[in-house]
Amino acid sequence: MRAFGMWARLSAFCASLAIAGFLTAPSRAADTYPEHKVRVIVPFAAGGPTDVIGRMVAERLSEAWGQQLYVENMPGAGGNLGVETGARAAPDGYTIVVVSTGFIINPSMYSKIGYDPVKDFAPISLVAASPNVVTVHPSVPAKDLKELIALIKANPGKYSFAQPATGSTPHLAGELFKQIYNLDLVTVPFNGAPLAVNSTLGNHTPIAFTALPPAIGNIKDGSLRGVAVLANQRVAALPDLATNVEEGVSGLESDTLTGIVAPAGTPQAVIEKWHAAIVKMAADPETKKKLDTLGFVPVANSPNEFAERIKLEMARWDKVVKTAGIHVD
Repeated sequence: MRAFGMWARLSAFCASLAIAGFLTAPSRAADTYPEHKVRVIVPFAAGGPTDVIGRMVAERLSEAWGQQLYVENMPGAGGNLGVETGARAAPDGYTIVVVSTGFIINPSMYSKIGYDPVKDFAPISLVAASPNVVTVHPSVPAKDLKELIALIKANPGKYSFAQPATGSTPHLAGELFKQIYNLDLVTVPFNGAPLAVNSTLGNHTPIAFTALPPAIGNIKDGSLRGVAVLANQRVAALPDLATNVEEGVSGLESDTLTGIVAPAGTPQAVIEKWHAAIVKMAADPETKKKLDTLGFVPVANSPNEFAERIKLEMARWDKVVKTAGIHVD
């Protein structure tokens, strides 16, 4: 019996050591992570807004952590290819995905999709948001959204708007514009914002709904007229351009979002380390200046806040997609 008691005490002691080791493992993981290269998947071609943000994050964190974070562009299927690849990756912190709003909207549009935005990923942070903007060719007489609504109503079927990608928030903001005001306005899709902007510059599609960054230069030089920023507040990059709310046309507020997610099951310590680094980066004056110039607003919210934003955006745009009958096979 005495021997049994000794072994029982020894087993309990070993168990306590094991538990202590388990409890301290996350902090040790955070201290040593990353121990080798980190793949940062950008599910779009190089040069777009998501890629710009992804490379900015990878560069800054490579410097901070002393390990290479390399961007892998993986375009295809409206971003689904890269996101699906990220969902299947090992949840060890060495594959991270930079996502845009398409990550949230695509499940509503595609009949088959290889990921669930809520179940398959651990949100890290919404890094930055860029409000969408409505622009027109200078020959269009409308100076604000109310005048644009009146012009379209007076000329049913005559006007069209360019949008950068089917299912993007600029596209859906245009569809919402049509739905709310019952407008006979033709939607013209393009494969990228530069093509949509160029079409409006040439007056082939006299109206454009895009994210702010691709149009900001043309608004500043006057080759396109900014009609409204679709936001509650004006943006620093274009302080003279009114918001749709100021113009009395509410309900159209929409952003092109860029955030960071990891495969579900990624250690919480790694998530927290990433989040802390993004918060620090977003607070840096040089980063804020660069984002302002590009037409982005730093956000750097918490993983829980980002998770809630994902759910809200999914519900909002799912309704617009179904009303507009948008479907991609």
